[in-house]
Amino acid sequence: MKLYTDLEVWIEARKLVGLVYLVSKKFPKDEIYGITNQIRRSAVSIPSNIAEGCGRNGSKETIYFLHIAKGSLYELETQIYLSVDQQYISKEELDLILEQILSCKKLLNGFINYYKKL
Repeated sequence: MKLYTDLEVWIEARKLVGLVYLVSKKFPKDEIYGITNQIRRSAVSIPSNIAEGCGRNGSKETIYFLHIAKGSLYELETQIYLSVDQQYISKEELDLILEQILSCKKLLNGFINYYKKL
């Protein structure tokens, strides 16, 4: 088994975190404890739960944490749309982040399916 740090799903999730931090730096200062904090926490949760799942002993435990990562990915997607609604994110930024989210969804679903077959 590969180290989790070598997994494409974890690497791409880290890229997503980088995009979220880059974009959210421009959010209004009065949102630091609101959407800025929430969107960053959701993004960070994705690679963190992938790593935690890989550190577990059985595939059932691993799948559990991969599903948490998947939930955080959907939560982040919603928060991105809310940020667009508030005009904190441009259309171009939205498209870039949604493209990375889609990539992560595909990889994460594939990784979950892989573990289900073990």
